[in-house]
Amino acid sequence: MEIYAIETGNLKLDGGAMFGVVPKVMWQKLYPADENNLCNWAMRCMLIVDDDRKILIDTGIGNKQDEKFLKHYYLNGDDTLEKSLHKYGYSTDDITDVILTHLHFDHVGGAVKYDKKGELVPAFANATYHTSKQQWEWATNPNRRERASFLKENILPLQEQGVLNLFEKEHELFPNVFVKLFDGHTDGQVIPVVNVNGQYFAYTADLFPSVAHLPLPYIMSYDTRPLVTLEDRKRFFNDAMENNYILFFEHDLYNECCTLQETEKGIRAKETFSLNEFFKR
Repeated sequence: MEIYAIETGNLKLDGGAMFGVVPKVMWQKLYPADENNLCNWAMRCMLIVDDDRKILIDTGIGNKQDEKFLKHYYLNGDDTLEKSLHKYGYSTDDITDVILTHLHFDHVGGAVKYDKKGELVPAFANATYHTSKQQWEWATNPNRRERASFLKENILPLQEQGVLNLFEKEHELFPNVFVKLFDGHTDGQVIPVVNVNGQYFAYTADLFPSVAHLPLPYIMSYDTRPLVTLEDRKRFFNDAMENNYILFFEHDLYNECCTLQETEKGIRAKETFSLNEFFKR
């Protein structure tokens, strides 16, 4: 089994929204903001290659939303999902499975595209899409706070085309690919954990968007139930420390992965590196 970082471009989001109740004087030392208080964030997916199975975790924002929508997020960077897959010798048609951590637009936007006829179709023609039943129900019956993040065109075509697999419990979805469930940010967020030759890699999605979010109180304003997030983060850390997880960050522009250590202030990053550095390739 091999795993690769698949960069899909960057977006900008308000620093205050990304760090919640933590004062800017504290978080800006860890993650810089521009003159408009916007921080630049990655939309980094993961590709898992295991013989004939090619599993993609999350899909980025995609390119089908109109300019009115996208202008709020200041998309930047030269990477695209297709270009990043091609870098490692793969195309969208090679993907057999897509794991969606949750259904916010910056994670699932690339799951669906317009075809030549202008119709919405799955972007990965040969793939089955997997996410939690809890998140699907949450997204298709959205609360007012999250409604703008759940776009029907990103998700309903997957159900209509019959390519959607929903699960309710934590389990081993594929050999050495485990799916864990966490609430707080949004119900039923899926955190995949991948075992590569005995080393566990956790794709942290929006449970821990970046290294700067490792302190337990550093919770985004986007989280619907921050106190639940707090408790679920503790649960995650218990597993991570016991099983020596390497964390893989979806949104950290500056750090792709890190190991963890216990400090006087709590659990923090020990070493940071990329997957290519770790695997010496």
